[in-house]
Amino acid sequence: MLKKIPYSFLPVRTLRNLSRPLWGIGEKLAILSPFLEINLKRADIDMESREYLSICLVSTSFFFIFIWFFLGAVLFALHTKNSLLVSLVISLIFSFFAFFQQIIYPKIISGRKIRAIDKNLLAALQDILVQLNSGVSLFQILVNISKSDYGAVSEEFSKAVREINTGRHQLEVLEELATNNPSVYFRRAIWQIVNGMKSGANMSDVIKDVISALSEEQIIQIQKYGSQLNPLAMFYMLVAVILPALGVTFLIIISSFISLSAASTKIVFWGLYIFVLFFQIIFMGIIRTKRPNLLGD
Repeated sequence: MLKKIPYSFLPVRTLRNLSRPLWGIGEKLAILSPFLEINLKRADIDMESREYLSICLVSTSFFFIFIWFFLGAVLFALHTKNSLLVSLVISLIFSFFAFFQQIIYPKIISGRKIRAIDKNLLAALQDILVQLNSGVSLFQILVNISKSDYGAVSEEFSKAVREINTGRHQLEVLEELATNNPSVYFRRAIWQIVNGMKSGANMSDVIKDVISALSEEQIIQIQKYGSQLNPLAMFYMLVAVILPALGVTFLIIISSFISLSAASTKIVFWGLYIFVLFFQIIFMGIIRTKRPNLLGD
């Protein structure tokens, strides 16, 4: 269930109540976001796309009003010309950015879920294979995995176990689990299990094939990750090591010629330091996003 929305000052329950009159507008906007419905399901957000978009509209409206009044007051206090108009334009730009971030928020949640599932999937499948070879039934295996420490994989199997306990057929539940899951590898594994159950194949052989395929994919991801690190490392050395070193040397020489004041020199050096620090943070984020999901943390 959705607990919060980015750039929102109000709780989700209040936003849902306020957004009902805007469902018509949300339904028209949903046509422009055809994949939002799928992203909402895969992010476990129990809403229709029209309702979610209506909530985003209400939340963005409050965000716009707050930014407009705040910036207007600041600019007015600074005696800025056309402070109301300037604050209006800036608020519209920020509000558009906030609305866009809210629309893609389910996809961001889905991406986090994919990483959480993929990093534990191989270990969970290996556990399933061991239990199958020990003669444990498939339903009991689902129960055992749901109670094990496999993070998001255990949570997904917990959903399946709850649905099966309500009386639904095991195959139907697994098919729905595979359809609504955002992880490609998890869907592939569950679909192979479902097909194996339908065809009456040996489930141990099916799981072995899935583990073998995932292991090969893991090796491919490691090789691809290694090939991406080489140019990234060179780019990091250029921007974070070579350019700052040359920049400092150049600034020292220039400051002696144009007689920069001590304060100006400090500002330039501090600016260079902040730039390098900011770049390193961005670089660490890039490295983290490039890391293969199957490798885990």
